[in-house]
Amino acid sequence: MEIYRGKRLIVEKSNFSLPNGMQREAVVVRPRGAVVIFPIDGEYCYLIRQWRFAIDQYILEAPAGTMETGEDPIETARRELIEEAGLAARELIPRGFIYTTPGFTDERIFIYEARGLTPSREYAPDADEIIEPVRLSISEVFRMVRDGEIVDAKTIAAVARCIGKECT
Repeated sequence: MEIYRGKRLIVEKSNFSLPNGMQREAVVVRPRGAVVIFPIDGEYCYLIRQWRFAIDQYILEAPAGTMETGEDPIETARRELIEEAGLAARELIPRGFIYTTPGFTDERIFIYEARGLTPSREYAPDADEIIEPVRLSISEVFRMVRDGEIVDAKTIAAVARCIGKECT
């Protein structure tokens, strides 16, 4: 049964069977798909400092965004990188996907590594986003993840998939 339908997600309440045959009721959040992009330029990368209303603070995170209906994830990645970081990528390398919080949502975020960066203003930032691009060394970002300064889960996953092997 649909509880809520919004622009970006649907909330449903339904009955389901566990693998052991037990019946349960649950609420599931079903957002549209999303992407996260980790832009790399030599020994540096670009993150964004963004204000997030749900936690009422700024956090450091990788550029990301929601897929439009029917949009391919790589096209979303291309668009969101320009909108949020002001960068176009010559190459977007797929690095798989993550389930964000499978205890209550089926949300998948596709991860892309961006290389061959050039400035672009092809797409304007969304009016409701307060964003500042930040250039950091890759080693600094890895340290910030390790030390708990970067707390955004999708960004941590992108760091692990895109540069984790280089910084161990």
